[in-house]
Amino acid sequence: MLKIILLVGVFCINNNVLAQAHQNLSMPSAKFSKGDNKQWASPEFNDSQWKNISTTANWESQSYNSYDGFAWCRIHVTIPSSLKQKSFLKDSLRIFLGKIDDASEVFLNGELVVKSGSFPSDAGGYVSAYYQPVEFHVSANAAFLHWDKDNIISIRVYDGGGNGGMYGPMPFINMMDLIDAVTMETDEDPFLFLNNNKVSKSISIDNHSDKEIDGSLSVRAVQQSTGKELYQKKQAVRLASFASQKIGASFISGEAVTLFYTFTESKTKKTIEKKNVVPYILTSKESSEPKINGAKVFGVRPGSPFLFRIPATGESPKIFSIKDLPDGLSVDENTGIITGTLKNRGEYKMEFIVKNKSGEAKRDFTIKVGDLLALTPPMGWNSWNCWGLSVSDAKVKSSVDALIDKGLINHGWTYINIDDGWEAAQRSPSGEIIPNEKFPDMKAFTDYLHGKGLKAGIYSSPGDQTCGGYLGSLHHEMQDATSYANWGIDYLKYDLCSYEKELSKNPTLEEYQRPYKLMEKALRSQPRDIVYSLCEYGLKDVWKWGHEVDGNLWRTTGDINDSWESLYGIGFRQDVPAPYAKPGRWNDPDMLTIGKVGWGEHLHETHLTPDEQYTHISLWSLLSAPLLLGCDLSRLDDFTLNLITNDEVIAIDQDPLGKAAHKAFVNKDYQVWVKDLEDGSKAIGIFNVSDHYSSIKINLATVSGSGKSFDVRDLWRQKDLGVFNSEFTTNVQSHGVTFIKIKMR
Repeated sequence: MLKIILLVGVFCINNNVLAQAHQNLSMPSAKFSKGDNKQWASPEFNDSQWKNISTTANWESQSYNSYDGFAWCRIHVTIPSSLKQKSFLKDSLRIFLGKIDDASEVFLNGELVVKSGSFPSDAGGYVSAYYQPVEFHVSANAAFLHWDKDNIISIRVYDGGGNGGMYGPMPFINMMDLIDAVTMETDEDPFLFLNNNKVSKSISIDNHSDKEIDGSLSVRAVQQSTGKELYQKKQAVRLASFASQKIGASFISGEAVTLFYTFTESKTKKTIEKKNVVPYILTSKESSEPKINGAKVFGVRPGSPFLFRIPATGESPKIFSIKDLPDGLSVDENTGIITGTLKNRGEYKMEFIVKNKSGEAKRDFTIKVGDLLALTPPMGWNSWNCWGLSVSDAKVKSSVDALIDKGLINHGWTYINIDDGWEAAQRSPSGEIIPNEKFPDMKAFTDYLHGKGLKAGIYSSPGDQTCGGYLGSLHHEMQDATSYANWGIDYLKYDLCSYEKELSKNPTLEEYQRPYKLMEKALRSQPRDIVYSLCEYGLKDVWKWGHEVDGNLWRTTGDINDSWESLYGIGFRQDVPAPYAKPGRWNDPDMLTIGKVGWGEHLHETHLTPDEQYTHISLWSLLSAPLLLGCDLSRLDDFTLNLITNDEVIAIDQDPLGKAAHKAFVNKDYQVWVKDLEDGSKAIGIFNVSDHYSSIKINLATVSGSGKSFDVRDLWRQKDLGVFNSEFTTNVQSHGVTFIKIKMR
């Protein structure tokens, strides 16, 4: 008998795709009610007056906007006995409910079968279970299971802030079978880039049962644009009990190639399928000669501690010097770290100089001493998309070390931001916020970062609790800002979360501004600069008033995830706030979802294809958006590292003019976005938003607004394409981009 645990808790759903989709019983809708009543778990309860709601979208998107607190979903489903009869094992039923935000309990015909997170009334208080898929298994012979009759799945949800309810993949029911003991892990081992466009990939096939399982694996590589099969391999697979087998593939690849894997189990002929879109690198390797990268301008307030590390690539050792460095500052010639203070307002122009044995690089740089910080969009890393609430000092330091060891620091990646989950359960007797046991010494941690030339960021909420149920800053704004300054914090993300319950039923603009003004005053009273990030999801058009509370950046949207739907829905709707972006005031469409992400302990390779990742970085750079990585930096593969170290692309984001791109052309298949740059040139993103490979022709004069002939440079390939007389044609992969810079002749 296959060993299957019954009535398990929450875990990530098997990431195999079942080919027998017709054996899945889908559950697209549920009955819904706000409020909380334990009687709603009973199968006898009459919910006929409840409204219908989709099970694949949060309730905020279904006419329950800004609702936080308890709510229930009840799904009525008849489970046909034919599901059991057609299965091989016939012993366990799987019920998958997608994702549930935040904490939840699930009842099947009145029986509590699984709990995720905890509620405010529980002994440990509210604990979010945001972003976790919910699945449980029931014995096919369970007394409370009704074959060929109505079954009631009752889901009690507590939402502590932001979006709430069921969302994500379509909930379904099916029978567990031999195929469910097999998993294909295609993301654990990265693609390896060999010589002459050859790539290799290893996958693992695992048997999680106590029985031997036989089958076969087919691997195919197909070029998307032509449908041509570049590689095919089929081999027998014999898996001993609880055994694993590695299988490799190596072939000549190119742009937009997809690997298809199909495992067929021999007894039932059922299959599981997965695929990888093969990444491809467009940017050449760095030169050994020195090159100065990153921002060309930096803002600081009079008398505040100054910290800036000159980002420079090239062979080490490198020697740094600065011509016309103002009094009050000094530079470490071995690291390029500039420290000190500037007391007087004004603009200070200087020249950076970097030398190594291969040559010398020079670059102009300006320090503006005044009221504005973040004169270019912040670049760095945030812990949330990787570690979620499981963040710790050790995990963050692993990303710090990787950021340095892998050279990201040499391209301008600077901020290391600790998101939710660092706060202790109680304040000190005098009311100060203190870190929990995962961060034993916050001051030592920030000193460690500053010693490397990096900046430290932290997270809080204007409410009494954060999104994850930790302590917020309500009524402690000045104390918390003082603690942050004493620790050496350089950046604060201030997340609305539980403050929503402090708002009236129809809150005014003044109500939304009030908590952010309070923290603004507290931050401005500190003796150090703290970049202020407003996280309130674009409510009340924050891009119109964020500057009034001295916000340096503000979220314009809800949370992003690593799907094309999320990327498209957020990124390509940023044309509305775009006109409000300028130096020190940035629209924030949320963090980057590339690399290994997971929002907790179980990380996975981003679900964005390589072309979607090129689109992600290109569009965020055109938007002058903050560039905040959210992946595990210690596990960067070659493709991801190359993606985030292209200095010509980063320069578009960091352009001192500080304008965001506008949407110059749009139809159902492609969009063209254009950004004005300080040197008079323009950056243009040509995005194929369709599901098919396309040849796209644009008129450069029309989209740029003037000119008859243009010098065109491909930014990802860092290659001049020549002179074009207005008409420009490019081939673009599905969900991909051609990213160019043009200059009128």
